[in-house]
Amino acid sequence: MERIVIVNYGMGNLRSVQKALERCGVAAVISDQPEDVANADRLILPGVGAFRDAMDRLRSANLVEPILEHIRIGKPFLGICLGLQLLFTKSYEDGEHQGLNVLGGDVVRFEVPEGLKVPHMGWNAVRPTRPDPIWNGLPDPCFMYFVHSYYVRPADGSVIAAETDYPTPFPAAVRSNNVFAVQFHPEKSQKHGLALLHNFATSS
Repeated sequence: MERIVIVNYGMGNLRSVQKALERCGVAAVISDQPEDVANADRLILPGVGAFRDAMDRLRSANLVEPILEHIRIGKPFLGICLGLQLLFTKSYEDGEHQGLNVLGGDVVRFEVPEGLKVPHMGWNAVRPTRPDPIWNGLPDPCFMYFVHSYYVRPADGSVIAAETDYPTPFPAAVRSNNVFAVQFHPEKSQKHGLALLHNFATSS
């Protein structure tokens, strides 16, 4: 039986993600132990909060290397919200801070016209930009729940797996080999989010 680990670095809706997986009939453990991360068959990196604090906590908990090794050897990885942003080279949230640099690019704050608020919060239509097993059984577009003030700008646009608008298009999901990550919260996105989590947990 595959071991799915949700990385606990003190900045995520950990139990919400675990419960959502349970609703899909999938068991997952929450752990802050590097050895558990290293031994995971599938890894989920959720997160809410500030980029700098998240990177500091990952480093202090000695979680950076097992996460990078998991990705390097080709095991399935899912990033959620801040867990997506941390994959990129750097963020400009409250200064300039280095990320995991799995994907080239940066994380920047929304610049929106008057009448729109930051953070971007609520349901948005997510449009897949290419076929992917993660979208199996989901409509196009599918509606997912977002809450964030920053978004990613990949250096290589080919990694974008889905887009949504606020008010102009931005990446809602990215894919690079075994790495898939989403800006929205599938654990808060009802049946569409549950379907995505189920696809991640069961796809080859």
